[in-house]
Amino acid sequence: MASGLPSTAGLARFCQKLKRLKPLEEATMETSLQRCLSALDLTLLGVGSMVGSGLYVLTGTVAKEITGPAVIVSFTVAAVASLLAALCYAEFGARVPRTGSAYLFTYVSMGELWAFLIGWNLVLEYVIAGAAVARAWSGYLDAMFDHHIRNFTEAHVGIWQVPLLARYPDFLAAGILLLASTFVSCGARVSSWLNHTLSAISMVVILFIIILGFVLARSHNWGKEEGGFAPFGFSGIMSGTATCFYAFVGFDVIAASSEEARNPKRAVPLAIAISLGLAASAYILVSTVLTLMVPWHSLDPNSALADAFYQRGYSWAGYLVATGSICAMTTVLLNGLFCLPRIIYAMAADGLFFQAFAYVHPRTQVPLVGILVFGVLTVLVALLLDLEALVQFLSIGTLLAYTFVAISIIVLRFQKAPLSSSPSPASPRPAAKEYNSFSDHIELVGTEQVPAPEPGQLRPALRPYLGFLDRCSPGVAVASAICVLVASAITLGCVLIFGDSALHLPRWGYILLLLLCSIMFLLSLLVLGAHQQQRQQDTFQIPMVPLIPALSILLNICLMLKLSYLTWVRFSIWLLIGLLVYFGYGIWHSKENQRELPGLTITHYVVFSSGSLEETVQVVQPPSQVPAQDPSSP
Repeated sequence: MASGLPSTAGLARFCQKLKRLKPLEEATMETSLQRCLSALDLTLLGVGSMVGSGLYVLTGTVAKEITGPAVIVSFTVAAVASLLAALCYAEFGARVPRTGSAYLFTYVSMGELWAFLIGWNLVLEYVIAGAAVARAWSGYLDAMFDHHIRNFTEAHVGIWQVPLLARYPDFLAAGILLLASTFVSCGARVSSWLNHTLSAISMVVILFIIILGFVLARSHNWGKEEGGFAPFGFSGIMSGTATCFYAFVGFDVIAASSEEARNPKRAVPLAIAISLGLAASAYILVSTVLTLMVPWHSLDPNSALADAFYQRGYSWAGYLVATGSICAMTTVLLNGLFCLPRIIYAMAADGLFFQAFAYVHPRTQVPLVGILVFGVLTVLVALLLDLEALVQFLSIGTLLAYTFVAISIIVLRFQKAPLSSSPSPASPRPAAKEYNSFSDHIELVGTEQVPAPEPGQLRPALRPYLGFLDRCSPGVAVASAICVLVASAITLGCVLIFGDSALHLPRWGYILLLLLCSIMFLLSLLVLGAHQQQRQQDTFQIPMVPLIPALSILLNICLMLKLSYLTWVRFSIWLLIGLLVYFGYGIWHSKENQRELPGLTITHYVVFSSGSLEETVQVVQPPSQVPAQDPSSP
């Protein structure tokens, strides 16, 4: 082999690094963060993240421009579709009670590189989402004062005509972001208390809107004289569903906060289910009264609720609506700034991001460096950049995270259960097997006879009929079925979204391709269903696996394919930047990489303060510096 070229063995080792998995046994209850959040706290976090500006802006926009009064159906279908992804997050949040959300879930099932990219996309998603909500908050408050704030800024600062920059610097949005970051840095209890207060005000306002709206309802606004219930037909309802789907984005903040929950196995699934139900009820009921109060074609898309009360002669109610919207958007802002530094903390604690971001303040027990740095970054984005070209990043990043979480659920269901799931810090942990590849991770039992079939093994009742699947190497049948499932979902999504017109196929060719993709999708589900799954009695597990995660994967792929090509180009550029960070820093500083270093001894020191676990320090020493044991010591 020519000098300077990597050997085959070296390339193989390098590829193994990209597929390293975080041991599931490490997801224990010990943490340097403060476990202080109850199920009620997590529920209000989820409600505050989902019921925000979408309730006050999105309902009117979708009703007037896309669906008409059938926006109710769109919100109902979108809630059911969101439930598919929410169930996957609920199972992972209960089983892996650590901060990190989709990043961590991907790390324990799909591999290190995929996990880093998911975490990298979540960072961008939360930064842009925080800046966008702050801009919406500023615009809504400015509109209450007849745009005097904007006019004053433009008069004294001027109007910018620079590409990618905003029309003018939004100092009000920057100020609310700094204030929210200050509250978040004070600790989870302070953030939770403020979220409780604002969420309570918001829910009282929503209840007022629903009650007064039904009092003012006019059933003929759904009649034929006003265009009917579904003036845009079935296609309008489905287009509205795709838009309304993003109203329910936000329940992942519950899973990201599971490391600070007192009893995550119970609280996380319960909080996700209740918060999604409350958010869906709020959207459906508010949409109902909105389209019954005034004709749907007379709605103001920018301030539909306030304008509806104004049209009915209740202009005073508009101030209550404005108060509720300000409180709702503030809770969304707080929850986003609460979740973002915890994603960064999880990546830094695993060594994939700069170690400084793993610092936890000893008194407030929050990742202070992450809050400060990314709070300032969000402030700069809201202050200076034009967000209209960036908001679609929110969609693609969220949908990609949902897709990987659904795939991870399928992977872990067919993985052999760890021997020790929750060891105490004082008890020695049994040596866990190191999984180096995707196929190894989906572990099957060998030839030993056991009383009950292991996860990933062919079901005993089906062996006489599907015995050929047992002839494959351990894990190959399940891994291949998962790969075929994802590939067929992508192909099926392309056929459904782009259709025969974009593919330029004859009608029979389009139908044949649709049938082939559907058959491959169903066959992969049947192969997976023929294998034994992992069952755990003490944690929540979603039913109908792999069907529910597979439907979630297909839905997310279809929604991603509806995004513009410019969004995909910008998304690819962001991924390339992430790859530079990973290959320049993360791959070499990963904790999994330190475990693989030859000739090193890893010593763990656990520091206790006031009887509680405060910090774990990892020291790597060369063999020559490892202290020798005294022969006389026991």
